[in-house]
Amino acid sequence: MYIPRHFAVDDAVAQTFLQNLKSGHLVTSTGIGILSTLIPVTFDSLQQSIIGHVARGNAQWSEKTNEEALFISAPVDAYISPGWYASKREHGKVVPTWDYMLAHVYGELIIHDDVDWLRIAVSNLTDSFESGREKPWKLDDAPDDYVAGQLRAIVGVELKVSRLEVSFKMSQNKTKEDLDGVIAGLKSDSAIEAANKVEFLRPEDKK
Repeated sequence: MYIPRHFAVDDAVAQTFLQNLKSGHLVTSTGIGILSTLIPVTFDSLQQSIIGHVARGNAQWSEKTNEEALFISAPVDAYISPGWYASKREHGKVVPTWDYMLAHVYGELIIHDDVDWLRIAVSNLTDSFESGREKPWKLDDAPDDYVAGQLRAIVGVELKVSRLEVSFKMSQNKTKEDLDGVIAGLKSDSAIEAANKVEFLRPEDKK
């Protein structure tokens, strides 16, 4: 991934971002070509692994090669209109762009066709999304025979992280006035999360 200096993050920030990813595209080379699947995930910080699963009928696991796999996640992204920039009114030398917080995670893909491993993985995944709810749903809430059938229909995937590239392109290279316009514009588009991230990441000298 090409990462301009303005949008690079240090290792600690990249690790924190990785640990909080919720979903993304698993991209692999297979015997029938390059395949991609959108999957929800958790991150095992001890093993430095992204954990997820795919449908048993998905050829991405059965046709996989030993080549490096890639996981792509962009939990925050938004269109940026040049009409939001103060500099548009000053000189007009502006163009549209796209802001994003993006991770490219590379590594070895390990397949887990084991019901006990899958039960733990799916339970952890569910807990990660249910936490914070007034009455969180647990995997044990469903009948055992039903859960067993569902687990037989999937295969576990584990991406052992070997390389991590993270880019936060959230208008940090713009002027203070342009950043003010971007934040206001995103809020007007109801892109509140993106607006909050632009505000959070804006350089100290542009606040």
